[in-house]
Amino acid sequence: MRIGKVLGPVVSTKKDEHLEGEKLLLVQVVDVDGRALGDPVVAVDRVDAGTGELVLLVDEGGSARMVVGDPKSPVRTVIVGVID
Repeated sequence: MRIGKVLGPVVSTKKDEHLEGEKLLLVQVVDVDGRALGDPVVAVDRVDAGTGELVLLVDEGGSARMVVGDPKSPVRTVIVGVID
């Protein structure tokens, strides 16, 4: 699991059929001090996170697909919690 900061929504005119109905957010992975680590990632939002919030990420493909409940989904990263 990793920590991330939500940068904003991802708008898509066409999605893979396995992602229909899923909310996608652009998230910057950060360290415990809030410093950015690498490039931002697109994550499926399972907790209704908002822009600017710190979130908990599952960032492994197999585990992320288990959270989504679809073994054929092209998902790598899922937001599973909001950090208070």
